[in-house]
Amino acid sequence: MGRGIVISLASAGIPVLWLDASPQMVTAGLKMAADTWAHQVVKGRISEEQAERNLARIQAVDDYAALADVDLVIEAVYENLELKQEIFRTLDRTLNPGAILASNTSALDIDAIAAVTQRPQQVLGLHFFSPAHIMKLLEIVRGQQTSATVLDQAKALGQRLGKIAVVAGNCRGFIGNRMLKTYADEARKMLLEGALPQQVDGALQAFGFAMGPFRMYDVVGVDLEWRARKLAGQGMDSPLVQVDNALCDLGRFGQKAGLGYYQYAEGSREAEHDPEVDALIERIATGLGYRRRLISDPEIVERSLLALVNEGAKILEENIAANSHDIDLVYLNGYGFPAAVGGPLHWADGQGLASIQERLQRLQRMLGEHWWPAALIARLVAAGKGFAAVQEGRV
Repeated sequence: MGRGIVISLASAGIPVLWLDASPQMVTAGLKMAADTWAHQVVKGRISEEQAERNLARIQAVDDYAALADVDLVIEAVYENLELKQEIFRTLDRTLNPGAILASNTSALDIDAIAAVTQRPQQVLGLHFFSPAHIMKLLEIVRGQQTSATVLDQAKALGQRLGKIAVVAGNCRGFIGNRMLKTYADEARKMLLEGALPQQVDGALQAFGFAMGPFRMYDVVGVDLEWRARKLAGQGMDSPLVQVDNALCDLGRFGQKAGLGYYQYAEGSREAEHDPEVDALIERIATGLGYRRRLISDPEIVERSLLALVNEGAKILEENIAANSHDIDLVYLNGYGFPAAVGGPLHWADGQGLASIQERLQRLQRMLGEHWWPAALIARLVAAGKGFAAVQEGRV
């Protein structure tokens, strides 16, 4: 992630000082950056001179003191709140008073990070999506005390980087990953209830998603969340992650390992069905007390989309997103939602929110209280309006 952010900044003409606890990581990152620009030269996207200028903008540094005069620092270590707080304490002591401190966290509490500094008004999240030099989306996460000026500067940076920048409020997972959790949890429930990975992925890809959730986990690494759960010392016992846990215990970390929810021939990115995973899922589901049943493709699509819509409605109601269009932008540009459909809340408006409410209530009766429709949906139905009518949490 850090490498992609550096490439994005240098490609936009911004000088970068690169600090890492491991000098070897910087050396490897500089090679990746050089290789990336060399590839772009071969493709005719940039000139050799541009590639050389880009690389010259990057300077490796050895300590925090070298960062003292920068205008902006972007921290991109792994998702551990205590580690990030330790880094921000050091940055706050070391950097000039006007510097902006940003975290690339994908889910952690920006206010908890800002609280360890003497400049909370200058702290925010800049959540890049991987690979950061390719993906267009940038979530700008505002803390309770982040100043309007700092937000404006972050938006200007996003524009300079060629990103689609969306401002999100501070909550677990912000906009994109908060919605992704409900979507992925529903997919995991359907595995335990009777579906299989290739069926879930196939149904959602047929709807238009770039890839289904289990193919996505293989691409990003099944072990990513598994390692985070182990590091945090919580979440390992949830029934929903027992399949992921079992895969990781077997070293099936995804595409990079050649085995995950699918199997991959050596050197291939082509996901192939693996009957061993089907058998593993069935054993785990039976052990957890599930009575597996036939789940249809339409049910897979319905539950997946309505999980996104209901969580999106809660995000909109809580003013985590300014409007439904921003939520749709996040899902179109960061999560492979089909462009032709226009985003999950745009899709819901097209279905009619009265219909959405009825379908959520039916799922609530069948599957439990977590399907309770967001209060905003009831208000919009009563007013005869859609999500598009909501501005900053108000109808």
